[in-house]
Amino acid sequence: MANAYENDRRLAANAHEGVLSRRVMAFVIDYVLVGLMMFPAYVVAFFFALLTLGLGFYVFPILFFLIAALYFGLSLSSVSQATPGMRVMDLMMTSDSGQPIDFVTAILHLVVFWILNSVLTPFILLVGLFTERGRLLHDIALGTATVRASRWTGPAY
Repeated sequence: MANAYENDRRLAANAHEGVLSRRVMAFVIDYVLVGLMMFPAYVVAFFFALLTLGLGFYVFPILFFLIAALYFGLSLSSVSQATPGMRVMDLMMTSDSGQPIDFVTAILHLVVFWILNSVLTPFILLVGLFTERGRLLHDIALGTATVRASRWTGPAY
């Protein structure tokens, strides 16, 4: 698989400048939005639990993971290749080959991030300071990269 970032004429030389700090801000924005979506979901789950005589309360522990997975999976695999927080911060995610991210890769990206973050704590952000293009461990493992959306024209088909 060819690496789209080496000698790529579609990518401006400064497409990776400030990506790491923008990712942190996009993360904050996205998790605030996920938190806002949690409130109506918990209300619906609460009434579902009442209707099922308490059995629905078993949904509560996994509700955050379901909503966050759908939020990130659907938004990263959309046409914009970015979550709403990433769009605000002028970021998008693409594969190493320059192709769009599919739904499964977007979900895997989130799950691997959660696993690495729980094991390595926020020290995973330090990896981005020492890698090319500010990539984090889960980006390297899954073959993805985050670029400035305004400086990326997309794959040349």
